[in-house]
Amino acid sequence: MNANMVYGILSKMSEELSSNQMKRLQKVLFLEMENNQEQQETRDNLDIMQTFLVAKEIEGCSKRTIEFYKYTISGMLSVVDVPIAQIETEHIRNYLSIFQKRNDCSKTTVDNVRRNLSSFFAWLEEENFILKSPVRRIHKIKTPKLVKEVIPDEELEILRDGCVKIRDLAMIELLVSTGIRVGELVNLKISDIDFNERECIVYGKGDKERKAYFDAKAKLHLQEYVEQRKDESEWLFVSLKYPYEHLTINGVESRIRSIGKKCEVGRIYPHKFRRTMATKAIDKGMPIEQVQQLLGHQQIDTTMHYAMVNQSNVKNSHRKYIS
Repeated sequence: MNANMVYGILSKMSEELSSNQMKRLQKVLFLEMENNQEQQETRDNLDIMQTFLVAKEIEGCSKRTIEFYKYTISGMLSVVDVPIAQIETEHIRNYLSIFQKRNDCSKTTVDNVRRNLSSFFAWLEEENFILKSPVRRIHKIKTPKLVKEVIPDEELEILRDGCVKIRDLAMIELLVSTGIRVGELVNLKISDIDFNERECIVYGKGDKERKAYFDAKAKLHLQEYVEQRKDESEWLFVSLKYPYEHLTINGVESRIRSIGKKCEVGRIYPHKFRRTMATKAIDKGMPIEQVQQLLGHQQIDTTMHYAMVNQSNVKNSHRKYIS
């Protein structure tokens, strides 16, 4: 119960009760609100944080997202050593400043922490742990808008030639062909692949199911990889040696990074393949709504970031329509 609820109850009962009864009801309600607030303040901060993390898990947040929530919130609570209900805006501002200096990180990273804390305190407000989120008055931190790179065709061919193992080649072809997230890649099972239709079932953020499509080249390399496998694992991508363990996100990232370094093509990571696929699709005229569907984005604004990646789009359009 909060002050708004109390005034709402009093407003609804104003025509039913006398003036004295209204005063007594108001006194009882505010006393009850104060008692509830005192009980909530006595709850351990970490216990409240754990309740929030469980709520996010139920909502379908990924394990990595929940771990990031835990990292940012517990870090803040270790510095701001007061009950959650007593945390004020200045506490959060000071913590963000301390976080940036301590970690020597970019403004983008600091803003990601701010966003996580904003989600946490907004949830506390909704659940009546606090009256008002202290993060409301802390605005988005301005960050430089960098043009994110894609992988040129020449570098893609170099990466393909640099794959000694058929598994790695199949992995790269599937990433660049489908544009799926690395988390979706590692969760693929052999049974999720339909070679005839050249499509697979992936489970995106919040375990939302969608279809992803791959080209003929990816199909051939995937089939070759699956056929030469000696294990009985249900997972599509496993380690190269016995006991052929299921590849993790870190395992894929490490392998991709290693191949890029060996081929001397600059920094290569799984998400770069996703951005490359999306950019190529947009460059070739695929409607943005269809690109959104392929990538599994909930908001089209997220997809629009990919539409602005390649500056040559603007240059070519200028030459076509203006020059």
